[in-house]
Amino acid sequence: MAKKLFGTSGIRGKVKTEVTAELALNVGKSLAYYLGNKGTVILGYDTRTTNQMLDQAICAGLLEGGVNVVKIGMVPTPLVGYACEKLDADAGVMLTASHNPSQYNGIKLWNKNGMAYTSVQESEIEDIYNNKSYISVEWDEVGRLSFNNEIKGQYIDDLVNLVDIKPGLKVVIDCASGAGSEISPLVFRKAGCEVTTLNSQPDGFFPGRNPEPNADNLQNLMKTVVAVGADLGIAHDGDADRMITIDENGDISPFDSLLALISKEFGGTVVTTVDAGICMDESMESVGGKVLRTKVGDVNVAEVIIEEDATFGGEPSGTWLHPDFCMCPDGILSGLRMAELVSKKGKLSELLDAIPKYPNIREKVVCSKEAKIAIMEDMEESLASAFDDIKEINNIDGVRLTFEDNSWVLVRPSGTEDYVRVTLESKDESKANYIKDTCLKIINDKL
Repeated sequence: MAKKLFGTSGIRGKVKTEVTAELALNVGKSLAYYLGNKGTVILGYDTRTTNQMLDQAICAGLLEGGVNVVKIGMVPTPLVGYACEKLDADAGVMLTASHNPSQYNGIKLWNKNGMAYTSVQESEIEDIYNNKSYISVEWDEVGRLSFNNEIKGQYIDDLVNLVDIKPGLKVVIDCASGAGSEISPLVFRKAGCEVTTLNSQPDGFFPGRNPEPNADNLQNLMKTVVAVGADLGIAHDGDADRMITIDENGDISPFDSLLALISKEFGGTVVTTVDAGICMDESMESVGGKVLRTKVGDVNVAEVIIEEDATFGGEPSGTWLHPDFCMCPDGILSGLRMAELVSKKGKLSELLDAIPKYPNIREKVVCSKEAKIAIMEDMEESLASAFDDIKEINNIDGVRLTFEDNSWVLVRPSGTEDYVRVTLESKDESKANYIKDTCLKIINDKL
């Protein structure tokens, strides 16, 4: 049976059992073959303890396949996408498992325009990998290895020049000891902010907190923002392609509200995913804009941004794309733009209060990869028969039901971890709980 490599965000899994040096070597060979056994690939990695192993292995595979490799070292994911464009490379590779714990690692591939590989491209790489179609070039055609340290400085300068933050804004930045630890605080300082840092020492064991930026993991950041009288708190995930804010009161910003707030600033057409809430539509309508929804995953958002010439795109998870800069999600730029907004328009809590809010529930049911498939097989039929006020069914990614009162629920399998997600929203809290309980019962009955 052919091996399934790619999920919604590249290759990701536990080191030793799912992600190995051998896998990285052969993915490198497969990518080289896909590129025609020529060209140049940018290679970066986050702070995970296993990245040196994977870095050497995938580099060897690329070189053996005749492709030149430019190593840019330990960097945030957005810098790999940026470097692909700036250095006119043919592709990029980022070694990261993003928000997953330290025992995980992964491989994500990038196009020369800074956009992640599409599902079609990933399928082609997967076929090469499974069929072992890759080749080893002759000794005198092996790729060349070089190092580029200057690209970090160019990235920092370009970010700073893109925003105009009033001097003296007090910001606390929590980098989770991940790939943003060195660059993010520096960028904010260069942009004129007074910066206090948390977990900004690179460490692949993530000793300060789990790299996923959620309320449970950001308690210290929330307290620190209040303790130092900061205007804003910024939290990154392990590879800094995501960003979540803490307001001046120490409260974590509702994910959907934050996305709606920044989307209003761009106006026009913005792209989000099927798990984004009602407030997106209402907020964009208020500025004469519109919302397009697509499958979960930044590459799906990126594809629609390009197709529709959209001004902005993002997922409620804090993964935002800024097409005026690069097609790679960028948590550092996202943070800078929130800092700029706060510095010019006032307190974040008040800005978010202006965004419509409805009870929003996010649950997940842990299950095996095999169980995920079985659970989703007849999910549309199960959900359709459980409710009698359904207005629309969308199965572009999982199953999303929209009800007559505009309440909605999305049931979809995680593309990166072993669970099924249930996301829902309703203006009626009792109905929200009813929808949640009904969906969880359907899922658990299938386990």
